[in-house]
Amino acid sequence: MNTSAYITEEEVNEEDSHLLSWDEWLRRHVAQLLLFARQQSRSPEDAEDILQDALIRLARKEASGEFVGGQEAWLSYVFASIRRLAVDYGRKSDRRQKREDEACAAEQDEDVYADPWFSRAAADEALKLFMEMQLRKLPSKFSEVIVLKIWGEQTFQQIAETLEISQNTVASRYRYGIDLLRKALRNKKDQL
Repeated sequence: MNTSAYITEEEVNEEDSHLLSWDEWLRRHVAQLLLFARQQSRSPEDAEDILQDALIRLARKEASGEFVGGQEAWLSYVFASIRRLAVDYGRKSDRRQKREDEACAAEQDEDVYADPWFSRAAADEALKLFMEMQLRKLPSKFSEVIVLKIWGEQTFQQIAETLEISQNTVASRYRYGIDLLRKALRNKKDQL
């Protein structure tokens, strides 16, 4: 009996056809997720650990049936998890560093983040390094919005949900951050 109250098998198959397998979804989004994790963390190793932990959280929520929103909400969930985990990692790292400093009574150099964020081979290396440096110089509230918008391909609404701020705040931080990057680029161009 096929009434409007029942969904046919073909309709279910049509709905599921746009869903990606876990591997396909991960291949499609891993670069932008890792970029965001790197922007949020203090080292490339921490970024990889943070991303892995965020993906494990998603997989566990999905497996237990607790996740709400379906596959289209995975990306925003993972971005938000990365952000929260990065804060936790940073706090753990600070506590560990303090203990090590007290035990050794000597400061140790912090790892400098050496991996470039931009991966386009055609980009001029000097410009790429300059823009990476300028993005790092921005206050994190601006740089995280820029990374989520441009490389994370998130909408202002999704970014607002991830960062737990209003869409207007997201939009103004994005505009202000982009303006600061443009000014830095203009200054560099004028110096050449």
